[in-house]
Amino acid sequence: MATMVDVARRAGVSVATVSHVLNKTRPVRPGTRKAVLDAIDDLGYIPNTLARSLVTARTRSIGLAVSAISNPYFTEILQGVESSALERGYGLLIADPHDDPAHELTVVRLLHERRVDGVILAPSAEPAGLLEYLGRRKIPAVFLDRLVGDAHDQVCAENTRPVEQLVDHLADLGHLRIGLVAGLPGLSTTTERIAGYRAGLERHGLPFRPGLLAEGHSEARGAEDAVHRLLASPEPPTAIITANNAMTIGALRALRTAGLSVPDDLALVCFDDFSWADVFSPGLTAISQPSREVGATAVRLLLDRLENPGRPPRTVRLPCAFVHRTSCGCAAEAPDPPLDRPLPGTPGIAGIAGKDPVS
Repeated sequence: MATMVDVARRAGVSVATVSHVLNKTRPVRPGTRKAVLDAIDDLGYIPNTLARSLVTARTRSIGLAVSAISNPYFTEILQGVESSALERGYGLLIADPHDDPAHELTVVRLLHERRVDGVILAPSAEPAGLLEYLGRRKIPAVFLDRLVGDAHDQVCAENTRPVEQLVDHLADLGHLRIGLVAGLPGLSTTTERIAGYRAGLERHGLPFRPGLLAEGHSEARGAEDAVHRLLASPEPPTAIITANNAMTIGALRALRTAGLSVPDDLALVCFDDFSWADVFSPGLTAISQPSREVGATAVRLLLDRLENPGRPPRTVRLPCAFVHRTSCGCAAEAPDPPLDRPLPGTPGIAGIAGKDPVS
């Protein structure tokens, strides 16, 4: 079996240079790097990761724990984590905590037992046990999508202002009763998106009506039930915002069951765009999150933490984009409203030109 010494001899370089190429610990000239990689290929050399980890106390592996991996949003995050980790020579071990605090602790313990160098997590709504476990064992960790306090490294998309923007858009179209299907209680994403919803209503002089806010628990079935509750209220909404893509699917099912057409009978907009949102008829007006960038940023934060254990924790927020389609009731060619539009000078309701506001 070929050794690192054999590779160095074939490439005409030192063993240290081979190590730098393999571990990406120092820049190596392109020609030298190619010679080393060619020698590795010619000799069929396979690095002994176990032996290397015994010397360096690093396994060059990262644990990733995110719930609902089948959700397109988390799938794209996973792709961002994986590609960024592989670029830096790290492997990935993946687990699904199922948004359950007890199972979350179990899978993180298993990842830790497999000696990952650090973990990236989308925490549950009750992460106290997880935080205690990570802190007591000093496990390097980065939280993504859902925040747990500024004492930890974490990265997420903006949540409050984008939902406020969705309310802006619907209110500008003349809607007076705008409903929100919110996510799982206790998650920072849920709290912040509700805050954006309420801020948008206030900006337009619309009262907050508790009957127009329903919990969809971040999943399709919960959202389906939530929309049925909204439609059954004495003053049902004329427009609905869903707070993630899974809940958008549930909302569409509920509206179909109720025999309602979007946007003719009710406008629908959503937080979370997904790859087939433009295939629906009508196409879904949505907030698009930078999912892959969230994943890649989490890897950068974790590797920086590994190299600089004493640095202060950082929270990174990434901007979203408003994707305009037709489920809101606008023409397809209407321009995307900017996410940083100025606050209106005075509260009021702007109806569609030539139409009365929707009540």
